[in-house]
Amino acid sequence: MKTKYLFKSMLTIIFFTITFSGCEDVDELIDELQINREFAPVDLRAIIRNQTIIELNWNLNDNISSYLVEFSEDQDFSTITASADVTGNQLPFQTQLNGETLYYIRVKGISARGLDDSIYVFTSATTLTEQIFLPIQPGDILATEATLRWVANSTVSQIILTPGDIVYNITPQNISDGFATITGLTGETEYTAQLLNNTAIRGLTTFTTGIDIGDGTLVTPEDDIFQMIADAEPGATLVLDAGDYTSQIGTATLNKSITIRGLYSFDKPLLKISFAIVGGATDVELIDLDLTGDTPTDLTDVVRYTGAGNFNSLLISGCNIHDYNRSFIAGNVSSAIVNTVTVENCIVTNILTSGGDFIDFRNSDVLNLHVNTSTFNNCSPQRDFLRIDGAGVSNGTGQICNILLENCTLYSTSIGTSRRILYVRFNTNSITVRNNIFAETEGIYSNQSTTDPNTTFINNNYFNAPRYQDSTVTLFDSSVSATNLDPGFANATTGDFTLSNQTLIDNNIGDPRWRQ
Repeated sequence: MKTKYLFKSMLTIIFFTITFSGCEDVDELIDELQINREFAPVDLRAIIRNQTIIELNWNLNDNISSYLVEFSEDQDFSTITASADVTGNQLPFQTQLNGETLYYIRVKGISARGLDDSIYVFTSATTLTEQIFLPIQPGDILATEATLRWVANSTVSQIILTPGDIVYNITPQNISDGFATITGLTGETEYTAQLLNNTAIRGLTTFTTGIDIGDGTLVTPEDDIFQMIADAEPGATLVLDAGDYTSQIGTATLNKSITIRGLYSFDKPLLKISFAIVGGATDVELIDLDLTGDTPTDLTDVVRYTGAGNFNSLLISGCNIHDYNRSFIAGNVSSAIVNTVTVENCIVTNILTSGGDFIDFRNSDVLNLHVNTSTFNNCSPQRDFLRIDGAGVSNGTGQICNILLENCTLYSTSIGTSRRILYVRFNTNSITVRNNIFAETEGIYSNQSTTDPNTTFINNNYFNAPRYQDSTVTLFDSSVSATNLDPGFANATTGDFTLSNQTLIDNNIGDPRWRQ
């Protein structure tokens, strides 16, 4: 019994000891970390801008007065290539370095409150080929010669062109002028030019020389263009000199393979004309033309297939096309089958689709449609951008309609809430839509079950174009690569869609002409 009472007494003493000790003062909470150096910059990021400019950014810290940024070509920073003291209001920070070089980068913070500098944080970036070539100007590229421009007074020694391994030795006068004219080139040839300082590449550009008329037929504004087309042999090339042909108004019927093109891409001949394609016009090319419609004379379509036949190709390239009241390209004739239609490097404005759609194949068939590197401004405002029906003779025969829409800028195009970019009812179709900008529209992709449900969407940007990503619509873009960035167009009202959004520029989105 005594042992039991002794045990109870000991428990009581322990209890009171714990209780009273718990009432003693506790240490104060630590509300400030005692440190002797600043924290290192967080989220250091490096991006390449304009080939050889490295842009750095990181999260700011109010306790840092400035940051020391250092670049080195060796990982242990034994030699510092470049350095800079950067304040927070200078972010993002840019510096230009040599091309085609791997740079190691480190950044540390310098205290504003007397503490030691932070430790370094590290990243790296590889610059691209240096680019001091300036944009090519109208008239610089002709059939057999090219004028190439660079930053004047730069240290350069040679220009090498391929194909042909043409070497041009740069003179002191060239260096001072900032340009050189290279002769003896071949017409209609794509050249790559390297600007060198000894073996170091300082610039890289590509260009295609103009047409060398050769066996082509030169047409001038004084000629009867409709008669020239009618008299041309199958497979002929008509080369239109620069000038105004718009006093000659009408529809040219093409019943043979033919190429109609401007002599100069930078000075396109002005035409007021429509083209009707009938049997025999197996391959048609319209290149470097300025084409205008005319509603009073029924020039309402740019190109329309009006006769049956098996057609191989239609190419519309480098054209400025505007003010047609109905369709851009159309075919409403049964048994007209077009294998490939290609639209590239064009600016198309004010195609109003009154009584038709923009690219409109209803009873006719198109099996491969490629639309790329072009701008469409106020096209099919209240109709469909692309309509391919299943009424043609090819539908249901095992044929596939392949559609590619790539690197285009579409502004105020198919803007109505029920208007479609891809109104495709051909039974079997495969569609890819990538690297495009869609802006200022309430339109949709498609509400048709026959439109490719597995359409490939890659890197498209939608600005004030919400319904292209609307999951309540039959076909919509749910890809993780889609963005909703403001392109920052220079002046959309006047048709200047030059981009100011650096992310879209860096990612090569939209018509390439507006990224320069």
